[in-house]
Amino acid sequence: MNTEFLIAGVVWYVVFLLSTTCHEAAHAWAAKLGGDLTAFHGGQVSLDPIPHIRREPFGMVIFPLLTYATGGWMMGWASAPFDSRWSEQYPRRAAWMSLAGPSANFTLAILAGILIHIGIGMGIFRHPESVSFMQVVEPAGAGVAAGAATFVSLLFSLNLLLGTFNMIRCRRWMASVSSACSFPKA
Repeated sequence: MNTEFLIAGVVWYVVFLLSTTCHEAAHAWAAKLGGDLTAFHGGQVSLDPIPHIRREPFGMVIFPLLTYATGGWMMGWASAPFDSRWSEQYPRRAAWMSLAGPSANFTLAILAGILIHIGIGMGIFRHPESVSFMQVVEPAGAGVAAGAATFVSLLFSLNLLLGTFNMIRCRRWMASVSSACSFPKA
């Protein structure tokens, strides 16, 4: 493994940890607002990654590092607990809880897009000749700009992917919640 690969892995892991923690904290916070304190009592209503790592150490640490080391691509998972009886009793609140995670990812992607736009405007970044998952922008110069370009590129790409994947994954569940929330026609 070369130094560039290791540095990219560190940036990947920081972005992965930030994105996953925000995603799960958003689920937990929405559940708390909706009346389910399960995740709150587990410490998941937090942007501190430690409670999320304690809940899913394999999915938050081991598997992401292993998949990056073996394939150059980081994958992993986390979860925020919720009370299934609460979700059955309050399906609309459960739907909001479900949407909160992907919404956090889309918010991070928008924030990264704004940072990219500002960076291009300030001459810190420039448009690359070709776009990739790790290179939505490239640095205009060497040094900190190179790390920042990789960071915002990964922040944009990973959160767009996570938000979209979770919306697709939750679609079936959301459809069942939607039908449980529908009102009879008059």
